[in-house]
Amino acid sequence: MPIDADAAFRPVRIAVLTVSDTRTHADDRSGDTLVDRLTAAGHELADRAMVPDDPDLIVGKLHAWIDDPRIDCVITTGGTGVTGRDVTPEALERVADKMIPGFGELFRWLSYAKIGTSTIQSRATACVARGTYIFALPGSTGAVKDGWDDILSTQLDIRHRPCNFVELMPRLHER
Repeated sequence: MPIDADAAFRPVRIAVLTVSDTRTHADDRSGDTLVDRLTAAGHELADRAMVPDDPDLIVGKLHAWIDDPRIDCVITTGGTGVTGRDVTPEALERVADKMIPGFGELFRWLSYAKIGTSTIQSRATACVARGTYIFALPGSTGAVKDGWDDILSTQLDIRHRPCNFVELMPRLHER
């Protein structure tokens, strides 16, 4: 996709939330991968946290970050599968003003080329909540790479044409 070389890059302030019952900060490879990629792209890591697969704890952390003016965007990793403990999409629905269904659709379409029909087990999703973008990626490092490299790296770059999420940020609070 084309990048407008004449436009100035604008860093996005991104918080990263790992949702997992089994990982710790020491072995959070998917969170580390996401942080490495977003900072290498020139964005700011605004905050980082880890919570267990508990919808109330996920929602609580999301509300805190949504209300924080220092955070433009939240990217979660983990909890998007189909097991009983996978509750990240449900947590996003609880805070969302508007869902962004195309994000999950595109993620699964891109993922299909790499993992085939196994992509159907992903419930990657996204929303806007009180002016903050939230993107939920699966918890594998491969899924994080796919989500960042193939979608978010361009959509969170103001220079991406024909359009991107960053240029819409000033208008997210419109009614």
